[in-house]
Amino acid sequence: MRTFEEYLEEGIARKNTPNKERAKSLIAESDRKMRSLRLNLEKIGINKDNTNDYAEYCYDTIMLLIRAKLQIDGYSTSGQGAHEAEIAYLKNFKFNEKDLLFMDQLRYFRNGILYYGKLVDIEYTQKVIDFTKKMQPKIKSILEEK
Repeated sequence: MRTFEEYLEEGIARKNTPNKERAKSLIAESDRKMRSLRLNLEKIGINKDNTNDYAEYCYDTIMLLIRAKLQIDGYSTSGQGAHEAEIAYLKNFKFNEKDLLFMDQLRYFRNGILYYGKLVDIEYTQKVIDFTKKMQPKIKSILEEK
């Protein structure tokens, strides 16, 4: 996995003025998605008709928090490779390689869902949900650091 600094050098990531208000809105949206995910899991559970929806919700929940941290630190990403750059940014906060690779795999599967009509199975979706429940508070704790 490449470093965030490599994405900066390529112009996929850029240094900007920190935007704490934008970060707050991204965090609020991530929290809303997490609440919705938990409610749906409680009321409906996981079935073959909602696996893709849950995988996308989990991906979005985590990515919104990463983007919030980028905004707080004065960075933005865009273009091809932006999502990879955002995931690479987590390396700066001592996330282990296994979690980074799982997040990158989730990015890959999420793209398959959106762009190629791929389906994820119930077992993988459960892993994604468990991963999200673990990662969401870890990333939020980074956001709360001064």
